[in-house]
Amino acid sequence: MPRKKKTDEDGENIPASSSATIQLQTMSKTPQLVKGMKDILPVDQELWGHIRDTATKIATQYGFGRIDTPIVESTTLFTHSVGKQTDIVEKEMYTFEDQGGDNLTLRPEFTAGIARAYIEHGMLNMPQPIKVFTIGPLFRHEKPQADRYRQHHQFDCEVIGEANPAVDAQLILMAFKLYKTLSLPVILHINSIGCLSCRGTYREVLAEYYRTKRSQICEDCKRRLLKNPLRLLDCKEEQCQPIKAGAPQIIDYLCEECKSHFEKVLEFLDVLEIPYSLNSHLVRGFDYYTRTVFEFYLLQNDEDTPSLALGGGGRYDNLVEVLGGRPTPGCGFGLGIERIVNRLKQVLHDGGEIALPPHAPVDMFLAQLGEQAKRQAMVLFEDLVTEGFAVAEGFVKDSLKAQLELANKLNVRFTLILGQKELLDGTIIIRNMEGGEQEVVDIKKIIPILKKKIESVSEDSYLNL
Repeated sequence: MPRKKKTDEDGENIPASSSATIQLQTMSKTPQLVKGMKDILPVDQELWGHIRDTATKIATQYGFGRIDTPIVESTTLFTHSVGKQTDIVEKEMYTFEDQGGDNLTLRPEFTAGIARAYIEHGMLNMPQPIKVFTIGPLFRHEKPQADRYRQHHQFDCEVIGEANPAVDAQLILMAFKLYKTLSLPVILHINSIGCLSCRGTYREVLAEYYRTKRSQICEDCKRRLLKNPLRLLDCKEEQCQPIKAGAPQIIDYLCEECKSHFEKVLEFLDVLEIPYSLNSHLVRGFDYYTRTVFEFYLLQNDEDTPSLALGGGGRYDNLVEVLGGRPTPGCGFGLGIERIVNRLKQVLHDGGEIALPPHAPVDMFLAQLGEQAKRQAMVLFEDLVTEGFAVAEGFVKDSLKAQLELANKLNVRFTLILGQKELLDGTIIIRNMEGGEQEVVDIKKIIPILKKKIESVSEDSYLNL
């Protein structure tokens, strides 16, 4: 009976001879970055970290706790919340069926997932409102262009469980404060799209207006006119802009409650001295929005002409109920981090300054000479790090000169040198990189000696302020 051939996980035959040569199969074409995606390189991480840290600090100051929802959610979560007739659901979602047959989607926005978590974890039974923030990637299959990526990141804040207009104003204040802290001049565009009741009347008026202009609008708007007239105001096609400019304004059709809510939001903004522009055609791209909607635009040359939308948000008083929870008001915003990064990089390119946090100083550099000394230096390095020292090294370099050049570039105050002689004597050299003085000390006493030297340097720095 012939012996059955062994196969690997992919069903390929494994050579019978153990001496067979393993061959690497080189790809015929080097893989490229997926269209619409972007690598965040080490050179940009400082700026990214600064934005994330600033955003987290502001959120924490206002009593927000962090929440992280999964990148993958059920597709129905977004079709029921964002809206079936929105561009995101119709054109932009990354949707797939997994091995178990579930229909899943890479999250295109944060709010729906956070509302789902609010319901699923019984947050309604906690003290209200629930105030949460998150930072992470979102996925939309949009047309790639400047500052628009198919994987992009947002800083997102949500307040669920409170309908008071003070919530709207405070969220706007937080976003405005972030831009101000990052030295980005912005103007707020704000509108009210009313509630389900008063918005119904406006939809009819808007649809009637657009029917008289049907021959002049784009194909997408002709479809929106039939399915979701409010989305007509979200069109970006140039040919539709003059028609949109002449459209009826929703603010003229608000019920008394929605009008009062909006007036109070504007009064708060006036008191907080937040500059804003009333934009009667602002509706945002999600069906779950009610009442207040807003967007932040970058100001060019400190003029009142907006250019690029950096982020926005609004109120969503029906979302939790639509997803199966109790009627629960909510409000939030999402700010695009890539757009902030690119604006700050442009500031630097134009010769401007950004108040980045200072680099944590490196206390010392550990240099070595010889293989035995290198092994001992690696052990010493771990001891120094464990003791809390900020220490750099050049273990991949054998030349002492090359290591000292690196220490100079890092602008360290002290360099420790461990060579063959020091290894035999049980000593180590401490070189003051500022004056060039050297001293030889017992390597067993290096930790307390260094602590004393670092404390002395810190005291001198304080006295020289």
